[in-house]
Amino acid sequence: MARYRDSVCKLCRREGEKLFLKGNRCLSTKCSFDRKSYVPGQHGQSRRRRLSNYGLQLREKQKIKRMYGVLEQQFRNYFKKADLMKGETGTNLMQLLERRLDNVVFRLGFAPSHAAARQLVSHRHFLINNKVVNIPSYLVSPGELIQVRDKSRKMDAILDSIRRIKGDLDLSWLEIDKAKMKGTVIAIPDRDQMNIEVNERLVVELYSK
Repeated sequence: MARYRDSVCKLCRREGEKLFLKGNRCLSTKCSFDRKSYVPGQHGQSRRRRLSNYGLQLREKQKIKRMYGVLEQQFRNYFKKADLMKGETGTNLMQLLERRLDNVVFRLGFAPSHAAARQLVSHRHFLINNKVVNIPSYLVSPGELIQVRDKSRKMDAILDSIRRIKGDLDLSWLEIDKAKMKGTVIAIPDRDQMNIEVNERLVVELYSK
């Protein structure tokens, strides 16, 4: 399975904002973005040029891809699928990305980052409706139950992540039971229920050319 193997801190610096790709490390003093908030590369510290409309569209697409940890061809496939669905293409695209199993595991708090969630899913640590699913791109549906496998309930990575969950989950389309290490998909999320600040309309404009 292809995946990005270079420093993810460079991705945050390239987009000019924290994408929280390393989970709680991004909130600590170890975060390199706070020390090097300029663009990586030889000329990174020079003044940034004003982006064209195409540049703005491209940067928004790259930011969304990196937040969800998907590669170019995967992202294109999601866009094609979203374009064939009823409703707004941009909203459909974001709903498809939010419904990825690795994203749902991350949103439920069972993993500190998208990358960690993807690895845990691939290593068969989660059940969906009591069946093992090890495909990070699996699209969850309303009514499905996601839970940690019995043999995985003592893993430090999962336990530490769950302990950091404070109060009720701030996502009305998901329901979590911390004590039983499980969560339920209540509904397909509306755009205003997604905790991600991006302008997906720029992506639609980019691919509509």
